[in-house]
Amino acid sequence: MVGLFKTIITIIIIYYLFKVLTRIFGPLFLKYLSKKAMQRFGGQFGDFQNQQRQQKPQNEGETTIDKIPNRKTSNNSVGEYVDYEEVD
Repeated sequence: MVGLFKTIITIIIIYYLFKVLTRIFGPLFLKYLSKKAMQRFGGQFGDFQNQQRQQKPQNEGETTIDKIPNRKTSNNSVGEYVDYEEVD
């Protein structure tokens, strides 16, 4: 009976100790995780920002036109569209 009582008391003490430590170190742990996530996110998109900075700046009022080649996207070998009604 004494062993059961010691086990229950030990579980209760560990539970409350865990709650107290979570309240103390929980915000610090979340701050650490958010900092790591921001570093990973910034690392993925950092190259994009560097590419934009390296581009030659345009003067105000200057217009540039990039020609897009004409491509025919439809495929005539597919067939034609047939409208149909579902019969019950």
